[in-house]
Amino acid sequence: MTKEELISKLRTIVAPYVQNQEAFENLSEETDFINDLEINSANLVDVILDVEDEFDIEIDNDAMEKMLTIKASIEIIQEKLAIK
Repeated sequence: MTKEELISKLRTIVAPYVQNQEAFENLSEETDFINDLEINSANLVDVILDVEDEFDIEIDNDAMEKMLTIKASIEIIQEKLAIK
């Protein structure tokens, strides 16, 4: 799966939780879920659960704590898919 495909899937997953539409429209690898998209911590857990379902992977607590940006999320998803 390409990075662009992953970004596209992440965009779909985070869309319902985004509070800052302008930042969402300009979403990039550097986008921060909390600071840029204004997703609260409870909804961030929902995002991670949705990612697990979408990609059929399990994200442990260490990885979960690092999933604060699009780029970090992509790296973790790719890592989990590689060992699946």
